[in-house]
Amino acid sequence: MLFSLQELLLFALAALVLVLTPGPNMVYCVSRSLTQGPSAGLISLTGVVLGFVVHLLAAALGLTALLAAVPLAFDAIRYAGAAYLLWMAWQAVKPGGAAPFEARNLPHDSPRTLFLMGFMTNLLNPKVAMFYLSFFPQFLHPERGQLLQQSLTLGAVQISTSAAVNALLVLGAARVALFLNRNAAWMRAQRYFMGTVLGLLALKLLTEKKAAA
Repeated sequence: MLFSLQELLLFALAALVLVLTPGPNMVYCVSRSLTQGPSAGLISLTGVVLGFVVHLLAAALGLTALLAAVPLAFDAIRYAGAAYLLWMAWQAVKPGGAAPFEARNLPHDSPRTLFLMGFMTNLLNPKVAMFYLSFFPQFLHPERGQLLQQSLTLGAVQISTSAAVNALLVLGAARVALFLNRNAAWMRAQRYFMGTVLGLLALKLLTEKKAAA
C-alpha cells in the first residue's frame, strides 16, 4: 500500500488549502468568468488543468530520477519545501495580498484562445513547478519504493482537488465577488486562516522529520 487513508486525507487537506490561496491560475480563471461568463472560465480552467498534468509529469519523472541517484537529496528537498510553505504563508497574510475576485478588464476571446491562455498561464507559472518539487517530497516515502507511482497518485489528488475547487469558484464568481465586496473582513480572515494553516503544516513537517532523525 503506497499511502494510508490518513496520509491521503492530510495531503488532500493541504492541497485544498493551497488551491484556496490566490495565485495566477485562480486569478485568471475567475477574471475570465467575471468578464466573459462562467463557460469562458471553465474553458480556461481546462487549459490550466492540462498545464498541471505537464508540470506533474515533469516533476514526478525528475524527482524519481534525482532521489534514485542521490538519496541524500531527499532531506534537502524536504527542508526546502517546508521553507517554501512558510514563504507561501507570508504571501497569504502580508499587506496588499492578491484579490482574485476583483474584476479585470480582459477582452472576449474564442474558446481556443481561452484554453491556450489557461494552459500557458499555468505552464509558465514558476510557483506550480516549485509547488510540485518542494511539496510532494513532504509526502513521499522512498523506503516504500515506487516513487513514480507515489508522485502520480499525489498528483491525481492535487489536480482533482484544484479542478473541483476552481470550477466551483468559476461558477460562483459573480456571487462570491458580490459577497466579498460587502464583507471585506471575511476576505482578510480567510487570508490569515490560510497563512496560519500553511505555517502550521510547514512546522509540523519539519518537526516530524527531526523526530524521525
